[in-house]
Parts: sequence; C-alpha cells; structure tokens
Amino acid sequence: MALSDRASPRLALYAFAAVVAVALFVAGTTSGAAFGTFNPGWDGASSLQSLAEDTAADGEVLRNASRYDGFDAEGTVAFALSPDEPYGDREAASVRRFVEGGGTLLVAADFGAGGNRLLDAVGADARVDGRLVRDERHYADGPALPVATNVSDHRYTDGVDRLTLNHGSVVRAGGNATPLVTTSSFAYLDEDRDGELDDDEVLASRPVATVEPVGEGRVVVVSDPSLFINAMLEKPDNERFARALLSDHERAVFDVSHAGGVPPLTGAVLAIRGSAAVQALVGLSGLLLIAGWPRLRAGVAAVRSRRRSAPAADPEVRPDAVVDRLRERHPEWDEGRLERVTQGIMTTEEKTNGDD
Repeated sequence: MALSDRASPRLALYAFAAVVAVALFVAGTTSGAAFGTFNPGWDGASSLQSLAEDTAADGEVLRNASRYDGFDAEGTVAFALSPDEPYGDREAASVRRFVEGGGTLLVAADFGAGGNRLLDAVGADARVDGRLVRDERHYADGPALPVATNVSDHRYTDGVDRLTLNHGSVVRAGGNATPLVTTSSFAYLDEDRDGELDDDEVLASRPVATVEPVGEGRVVVVSDPSLFINAMLEKPDNERFARALLSDHERAVFDVSHAGGVPPLTGAVLAIRGSAAVQALVGLSGLLLIAGWPRLRAGVAAVRSRRRSAPAADPEVRPDAVVDRLRERHPEWDEGRLERVTQGIMTTEEKTNGDD
C-alpha cells in the first residue's frame, strides 16, 4: 500500500475531529436567544457589543443583577434589552442604587411587562405603551417599520436625524421624562392589529425614546428593542443613536440577567472573571498540573518503554506442525496416537492463550 493511501484515513479522521472541535467551540460561545449579546444572527445584539468595544473604554456582560453595586455608576451605561423576567427585590434595589448613584440605565422593551416592571422598580416615570405603532407615510420596509422623524437636540441624539423601528411600540413619557425622538404626525397605534387605520385610531406624533433623571443618574427608555439588533443597526439612524449613547460613557454593561442566554463556554469564562475564589481555584489547579507534569511524563515514558521491550507474542501453533514434530521425535507412534496427542497439545495451547 502506498504511503498516501495509508495517510488518507488518518487525515480524514483529523479533519473530522477538527470540524467537531470547531462546531463545539461555536456552540459553546454563541447563543440563539433573541436580543442576545452572544447571538450573531439577525435577531441578536452581538453587533451592539462590538460597537461598544469600539467606542467605550470598558465593556462587561452582567449575568447577576445584584452585581450592579460593584460598578462605578458614574460614567457607566447599562443596556437591558427586552427583559422578560421580573427582577427580584434585591436585584431591583441594586439597579436603583446604580442609577441613583449616577449611572445610566437604558431599558428597551415593546410588548412584554418586564420592561415596565424594571422602570417602576428604579423609580422612572416613563412606561412602554405596549401597542403596535404604524406609520403609513414614513416607514422603511412597510408601515410596521415606522421611521421616527422628530429628533430633539440632546447629546444622546448627536448625529441622529431619525430612528427606524421594527414592529415596536411607543413611550408614555410621564411627568418627568423628556422625549428624545418621536414619530411623525402620521403614526397611529394599531389597537386591533389589523394593519389598517380604523376610525377610533388617532394619527399623532408619539415618543419612541425618552430620557429622565433619577437621583444622580438617568433612565433612557426605547419602545423597541429591535432597534439594537444586528439586522436593524444598519437602518437609519440606529447605529448613530447607539454610538452616541456609548460615546458619552466610559463603560458599557450588557444586562443579560433577565433576558437572552449565555453560551456555556462564555458563561464559564464570565464565572471565572467574576469570582476571586474561582480564579484562585483555577490558578491552584494549574500550578498542581504544572508541578505534576514531569512525573506524569515520566510515567507515560516508562509504560511505553515496557511495551517496546516486551517479547513478541508466540506465532500461532498449527496442528500439522505439531504432528510433524511429534513424528520426528516418536517415529514408533501410529497415526491415531499422533492425532490424540496433537489434539491434547492444541487444547492446552488454546486454554493458555485464553488465560492471557
């Protein structure tokens, strides 16, 4: 057999192992959760995290809302995209202390109750309406993707002329919130979601993004988390809005504690980063492995040496060879006796090999 013929199966095995390793790595470091920071798909927010790396000095993924207390609130913006689970009392108190201490919290939600619960917990006045907004005059790819054309002069809207929504809602500003961006005057709330402007549905300009002070900090409310997903950041002027928010802060925090999912490998890395005890345990394990490596290598080498020096196994004994040898040593034996003795020898040989 040619050398290339022998190598082909081995190369195929290596290639298969490499493909499996890459697939496991990708599965362990990416997520398919909508609005997920580790989701590179059209409905993920991985591009927002990449944008944060380009504009903010530091970035961190937050899996436990109680860890808000560990951040320097001043100069930090936290993104909570479509929270779908209620924050516990201790978690909500931690978020509120973060905002009151000078942090910026951005809550982007549309139809679920999770966003409004979080806004209530931190003491904000604004609420997401929860009804679908449509605009028959100003839209991107259809009236359900309305373009909000009225932009206020604010540092969070620097360079922003419009925002593009995707099946979003509007914000009820309340008494303390200031609209940043509002829809055109041709927008309406589709109460029955029949895709048509009915007699009881009113055309009006309504907020889709607001900002309000809470303590020493501020809360930004956006009525459509889709504004920040990968497929929508390229729409006018969503990326500019996100960039303005990020550029105004030194740190960006992505709160995935109550929305989305964290891949297992990434979760393990985040757990190590977030716990001094886990870091110490991993470091100790590494030192023990390094210290025991020479002994492990010596043991493996000894086993290999014994295998190389072991005597080769006896070749298989054939019955006709046994008969010939017995005939040479005992020419006086007849054929019947030769066959009986040979059979006994072969039976003994089989038992011996079986015991090995």
